[in-house]
Amino acid sequence: MKAMVLAAGLGTRLRPVTDKRPKALVEIGGRTLLEITLSRLRDFGIREVIINVHHFAEMVVAYLKAHQNFGMHIEISREDLLLDTGGGLKRAGWFFLADASREPFLLHNADIVSMVDFARLVKFHHDRAALATLAVQERETSRYLLFDEFQLCGRRAGPDGEAELVKPSSGWRALAFTGIHVISPGFLRMMNEGGAFSIIGTYLRLAGAGENILGFPADDYYWRDLGRPEQVREAEEDFRKGLFR
Repeated sequence: MKAMVLAAGLGTRLRPVTDKRPKALVEIGGRTLLEITLSRLRDFGIREVIINVHHFAEMVVAYLKAHQNFGMHIEISREDLLLDTGGGLKRAGWFFLADASREPFLLHNADIVSMVDFARLVKFHHDRAALATLAVQERETSRYLLFDEFQLCGRRAGPDGEAELVKPSSGWRALAFTGIHVISPGFLRMMNEGGAFSIIGTYLRLAGAGENILGFPADDYYWRDLGRPEQVREAEEDFRKGLFR
């Protein structure tokens, strides 16, 4: 199985921490976010990873070289212009389409820490023959995805926003996305958007067309977004408490 780590963002919300380094190299407990993510992927058995870079790209490349790619085969997907999640994955799609096994792959944001069980997530994806599976939680967020049972059926902005349904639903739940996905390679051929675009828009389009886009319940697992400096400090405290490794 392969994976992609999304590490190209500007880290604007993390300033001034990211004034002189990319967010992927922000440290928690003496380890960078990139090392934490790669170690989790490696422990799961993944040895082949592609990482997209843009902001301080050469620092990321030099860091990986200095650490011998953490014992993994790592490719770099450079973005001269930021392509967002969808555009970034589409640009790196060759890395997964070259795999004759047709195995699904993991897509993981670099600016989160979590203990989401990859094995259970992948099994959930396999067992339900999903095109894509998103790890989701019941918590407050500024942007919700709507699920009818496990099926993606829409989105909503904030707790009071109007639901935008892409398919009929008899009853949906508003859940927060964790930034961790499992995707089947066939999804890459269905991405007809171009340039910079969010993968969420593609998920919604395909869900509306009847494709199997699912939500995996991840409420039982530790998860934290590290978009702001105070969240980094909170994660440091969580690390000292042993809530993640």
